[in-house]
Amino acid sequence: MFIKSQKSLNRNEPLDRRTLLSWAAFGAASAATIQTSASASQGATSNSGSPAPSQASIGSRPKRRMKKSINLWAFPYPQKMTLRQCLQLAHDAGFDGIELNYDLDSELSPKSGTAEFQAIRKMADEIGIAISGVCSFLFWPYPLTSNRLEERQRGMELAKLMTQAAHDLGTGNLLVVPGAVCMPWREDYDPTPNDVCDQRAKAAIRELLPGAEKLGVTLNIENIFFNGYLMTPFEMVTFVDGFSSDHVKVHFDTGNIMEYQYPEHWIPILGQRIGNVHLKEYSKKGTDHSLNAFRPLLDGTTNWPAVLDAFEAVGYTEFLTFEYFHPYEHFPEALIYQTADSLDRMLGIKA
Repeated sequence: MFIKSQKSLNRNEPLDRRTLLSWAAFGAASAATIQTSASASQGATSNSGSPAPSQASIGSRPKRRMKKSINLWAFPYPQKMTLRQCLQLAHDAGFDGIELNYDLDSELSPKSGTAEFQAIRKMADEIGIAISGVCSFLFWPYPLTSNRLEERQRGMELAKLMTQAAHDLGTGNLLVVPGAVCMPWREDYDPTPNDVCDQRAKAAIRELLPGAEKLGVTLNIENIFFNGYLMTPFEMVTFVDGFSSDHVKVHFDTGNIMEYQYPEHWIPILGQRIGNVHLKEYSKKGTDHSLNAFRPLLDGTTNWPAVLDAFEAVGYTEFLTFEYFHPYEHFPEALIYQTADSLDRMLGIKA
């Protein structure tokens, strides 16, 4: 998740939600190479070397075992919809779960405690939808590897609060961005040397881990790519395995690596380390440097049959969470239903 900021942070100004949300998408798109496609009659293949999607009959689509989820950023919350309305809409559209976002100024923030989060969990239970995980944009203004001590300290404080919130919300999944060498979208960010970033990131996870294990929460490390850290699946494997804990896994984001790499290549290497998943659709056909490179599901160039086959091959059966940052201004429920329909077709639920 990442959003490119258009101006540097004025550290003397309060961090309002709108400003902070401009950093929310951890792993933004940069310039993309236009990709040509050959027709099926010519035996087309994708740039990854995988065969083009099959043109077989709809009825032959395999049924997948993963669960459908959607991130709260796809809803106009809290500007136009309450949290209850968002949960109800996700349920009505057919989602199994919804991923909630921890910020500084909502019901899902340090303003709430265990009682408030348990009430949200109870509300979700009454509606009949699971909370698939907790996510946050706060790792960008308060990175765990920042050269500014006050940012690191605040980041650790917030990460510990998020761990408790995930537990209280009844989910075992917390997305964690462990560090950043660079943040091109933050003009005020002092780049952290690679070795220092690695040392600080490992120290941060080691500090968070005992509390997470006690609470039954898994720290899922997200692949970002555009922050200059953990750039390959092999680096991610080494990082995660270094903690020798079932409570450190990977939050795999399909869109964050699509500009230069391919998710279907990472999944077999990460294997059962994958604890949670973001489905972000990405198009290689443009040259946009912003979040607009991320598209509604299926409106991009991701080879979804290959990606889903790869998830099945490693035995992943948990949540696939659609992450999108542009709620529809008019008829916002349309995006939710469209996404549910796309997932139904991808998972073989609907023909």
